[in-house]
Amino acid sequence: MEFTEIAPDASCGCGDCAARRSPRPRPTPHRARRAAVLMAAVSTVLGAAATAGAAPRAGGTSSPADTDTPQGEVSPLFGGRTLTPHTRGAAAATTRGEIMARAQRWVDQQVPYSMSSYWSDGYRQDCSGYVSMAWGLGSSQTTWTLPDFADRIAPADLQPGDILVYNNSDNPQGGSHTVLFGGWQDSAHTRYLAYEQTRPTTRRRATPYAYWSHADSYVPYRYRGLAAGTADLFPGTDAFGPGRTNDYVKRLGEMLVQRGAARFYGEGPDPSWGEADRRATEAFQRAQGWQGSEADGYPGKDTWNLLVTGHGHDIPPTPAPPPPASAAPPFPGTAAFGPGQSNDSVKQLGEQLVRKGFGRHYTEGPGPTWSESDRLNVADFQHSLGWQGTEADGYPGPDTWRKLFT
Repeated sequence: MEFTEIAPDASCGCGDCAARRSPRPRPTPHRARRAAVLMAAVSTVLGAAATAGAAPRAGGTSSPADTDTPQGEVSPLFGGRTLTPHTRGAAAATTRGEIMARAQRWVDQQVPYSMSSYWSDGYRQDCSGYVSMAWGLGSSQTTWTLPDFADRIAPADLQPGDILVYNNSDNPQGGSHTVLFGGWQDSAHTRYLAYEQTRPTTRRRATPYAYWSHADSYVPYRYRGLAAGTADLFPGTDAFGPGRTNDYVKRLGEMLVQRGAARFYGEGPDPSWGEADRRATEAFQRAQGWQGSEADGYPGKDTWNLLVTGHGHDIPPTPAPPPPASAAPPFPGTAAFGPGQSNDSVKQLGEQLVRKGFGRHYTEGPGPTWSESDRLNVADFQHSLGWQGTEADGYPGPDTWRKLFT
């Protein structure tokens, strides 16, 4: 993969494009760092340029092998002319959760890539501007200056909110790139979730470590202003499920154990998703009174938020075994049930349906007078037995009565 610097439009008369059209010596590899520092200094004089850059490839996407991400120079918010103290290297405090929330915001908004345009929050719409925004730097930096706000770390220490930087000394502006680390995708640490600003828009995708190309040249960094506390924001549904291995799975399990799910884990919890995680999550969801797709055992945002805030109901302990089943009361006959019937057997039937969990159609009662709610609840119970057609018409016969009461 090669990165190409975008030439300024010959017809554009703005100061930035005019300056960039002036002949400039290409920095040699051993002077690249000095060139990057010089670019940062002259950016205080240059204003924001008009939107420029190569058009997106056909189809509106770029393949992993041909990412094209030239970047602008150090610039204040909205490309203004005044550099704040923060622009010069001060590290404002933030948390991992806040970093990832800001990064996800551009993913959700599908911010178009540009090396010279600025988004509504003031940050330049290229790869280094994106990381500057996520870190909350108050200015748009470059891949050469972002390390001034960070400490180098080992690849094994990478956590969500850290970055990976590749600097091309032969082409500092057009051949360098940076991505935000979003978490490992496997236990072997061969793939991770990368948040990046690239053509055509901001994206989040599973990426081989360290990147699709120049993998040996990417360097991991951690923001120096990272606060000790971290916000437990929901990482997204794709962090959980069969085949997923990441720190969020382990965190989920640990929170579930604190809420009464220890019995589901023979060992762990650990970073690899398993049936124990699904069953424990389902038990927590059912403890909230959720049913159906709301209690499928896979955490959504509501499940996650209840766990991290300590709200909601704990998982109840293992219920005591039910008492031995007693014989069903005598069946009163089919004539006791149906429109116009009112007797104790109708009330007895309704009360047993409620005890069995088949009383959702009652708005009041049950009572001794037969109603459509009785018929619908009986039909639900019959369907739960696998019956169909006339066997599940909602009118109890001797078999329905016997199974309901035993």
